[in-house]
Amino acid sequence: MPNTIFDNTEYAFAYRSDFELKRAYYIFKLINNNWLVKTGTSLAAKMMDMGLTLPVVIGMRPTIYSVFCGGDELDDAIPIIKNFGKYGVDTVLDYGVEAKETDEDFDKTALEIKNAINFAAKNKHVPIVCSKFTGLLKFAILEKLHAQQTLSPTEEKDYQKALKRIYGLAAHAAEKGVSLFVDAEESWIQQPLDDLTFDLMKQYNTDKPIIYNTVQLYRKDRWTFLQSAHQQAKQAGFIYAVKIVRGAYMEKEAKRAEKMGYENPIQTSKANTDTDYNKALEYAIENLDTLAVCVATHNEESCRLAVEKMEQKKIAKDHPHIHFSQLMGMSDHLSFNLAKMGFKASKYMPYGPVKDVIPYLIRRAQENTSVSGQMGRELQLIHNEIKRRKI
Repeated sequence: MPNTIFDNTEYAFAYRSDFELKRAYYIFKLINNNWLVKTGTSLAAKMMDMGLTLPVVIGMRPTIYSVFCGGDELDDAIPIIKNFGKYGVDTVLDYGVEAKETDEDFDKTALEIKNAINFAAKNKHVPIVCSKFTGLLKFAILEKLHAQQTLSPTEEKDYQKALKRIYGLAAHAAEKGVSLFVDAEESWIQQPLDDLTFDLMKQYNTDKPIIYNTVQLYRKDRWTFLQSAHQQAKQAGFIYAVKIVRGAYMEKEAKRAEKMGYENPIQTSKANTDTDYNKALEYAIENLDTLAVCVATHNEESCRLAVEKMEQKKIAKDHPHIHFSQLMGMSDHLSFNLAKMGFKASKYMPYGPVKDVIPYLIRRAQENTSVSGQMGRELQLIHNEIKRRKI
């Protein structure tokens, strides 16, 4: 018998075949080896820099890519989306291509996001599409805007092109009734992204949450930022929509802060991050009339806290302003058990050609090893289900 509401492995992994379950077990076993991940991802990154893409693709496609990604194209993801939907779990689509810097690449990414929005509008199990504005706008321009530096005439021209892409996608999402997540980025480019997202919310979140900002609670200032942004939105008369996450750039942030000689913006301990995350979660649940939240986490305690707070306040499990989300391939015990209980739950599904999604996959593997106990927990749950199935 399950010890907690999230320990029912039979339901958590019902969507996976015996082969898929075993494959996931062996891949997580590999990811659980910190030395192997560090060495492997470093080697893969160097090979990519040298133009040796094919060997990396051949190694990743049947392993990490198959577990964490939906496919090369949207059509590849349809069977997976339908399979999730059978168990009441929705899908958040994310065109997972990163680190592009040309207008041609930006236009291609914008088109892919538009296609994803069109796809979602026709699929009841895909209510949300994710976007990274760094896939639509040059990083260097965001750096200058964040630092309040004047753009050159060429940069200003590029920026206006990027705004046309971004505002066009937001308008399209609103027209189709599909929500659009905006990913958080590094702290030294985040302010212009926050400003852009806030302006988009002001335009499109008057009746329901369409545009969502992402707040990384591993930053010391984000709990205060979240409250302030919500209050400003409330006064302006629109719904503040936010995806709350812990964070994704810890090592990069620490290295840059040390190199540039400023205070590291990241919390001094995981406990502080957890505290701020749970405070943000409770604050959101207290303000669901004017705030919409995606509880994006693999942390059982945070999910349990949200369930308890919603029950205490007698909030409907399918309230349109709150839902839970976990990455595809991770924490099925949360997503599928939450859905079984009647809560709105989704899987965050990256897709795209393997060679273009490799930066995401490398980061995914590195992040997983940095979360204390996460891989061990995943392994134990999968092992329990393999044992239960007697395979």
